Amino acid sequence: MVKAAYIHIPFCEHICHYCDFNKVFLKGQPVGEYLNSLEKEIELALKESPTGHLASIFIGGGTPTALNEQQLEKLCSIIKKQLPYDSSTEYTFEANPGDLSKEKLQILYDAGVNRLSFGVQTFNDELLKRIGRVHRAKDVFQSIESAKKIGFQNISIDLIYSLPGQTLLDFKETLETSFILDIVHYSGYSLIIEPKTVFYNLLRKGKLPTPGEDVEADMYALLMEQMDKNGFKQYEISNFAKPGFESRHNITYWDNEWYFGLGAGAHGYVNGIRRSNHGPLKKYMKPIANGKLPIFEEHKVTLEEQMEEEMFLGLRKTDGISISRFKMKFDRNPLKLFEVQIDKLEGSKLIAVSEGHIKLTEQGRYLGNEVFQTFIGELGRE
Repeated sequence: MVKAAYIHIPFCEHICHYCDFNKVFLKGQPVGEYLNSLEKEIELALKESPTGHLASIFIGGGTPTALNEQQLEKLCSIIKKQLPYDSSTEYTFEANPGDLSKEKLQILYDAGVNRLSFGVQTFNDELLKRIGRVHRAKDVFQSIESAKKIGFQNISIDLIYSLPGQTLLDFKETLETSFILDIVHYSGYSLIIEPKTVFYNLLRKGKLPTPGEDVEADMYALLMEQMDKNGFKQYEISNFAKPGFESRHNITYWDNEWYFGLGAGAHGYVNGIRRSNHGPLKKYMKPIANGKLPIFEEHKVTLEEQMEEEMFLGLRKTDGISISRFKMKFDRNPLKLFEVQIDKLEGSKLIAVSEGHIKLTEQGRYLGNEVFQTFIGELGRE
């Protein structure tokens, strides 16, 4: 049974220098037509895979809150009409600081949205300018204060470290500033430079001074240390929360559970099939107009792939992989199935097996990608 839905709103008022998500400039785009197509896609998806109550709904982008008030109201009414959720559902909207008027916040709150995730990235205004963000530190404080006044309590922010020209001191100051906000959840990611971005082109020309791997590792260590010091539990490699405020939606991904991926360029995993939608708006909307799902690619995940995914996704969580849950799900013992890989990683002190779980060690968190790679494609070789 599908327990989560991700909905992609691909419109942005500005494009950040590091972003490679499916997005288009908002101005002049057929937003109304897109929302109509999205409604039809949801109908088609639920017809193909009927489901019960959703544990989480996540609206991402792009910038969902770049929509005007009427468009936002329409989007919320589509979700309310089409998706099975109630007040117990974790219902998240991504937002940019400075985007959310009191009217927009009220629309979201009245629609049952109970979690906001702000793309803050840094509190250094100079760095914000350098990475192509248009908000400034003061906008973050104003937006979060407004959200709290409306009634939002479950508020998260994203931070990015290892930014061009960023120092360890810069990042320490950003963390210290962020704790003044009195919120319940943080995501902290190191900058990844993706193809087809402004930063990628600058890097190729030798014009992007990044801090380097050693400083990046120091920043990650500082992130973990400061979060712990301020009462935030690290429940996944990049995520920290006050007790009870862990993101249910993200846990769906790391638990390798099924979820709808709806909207242009969205990815989903339903009935053992991973799918991605067409990204360009016209290509997305055309099949829907003909009563078909806008599928760009799909892949039936084999049992071997499912078990490998269970390992490398589950290891992202601080609690790691429950051996009993793995056995229940696949009727196989992961310790025997991946004996060679686990022995090797234990020997390198990158993972530990204890109390019925396989988990990353602290050292393993720094080399997470190397650990995850160890499990990919292994069972297919047998």
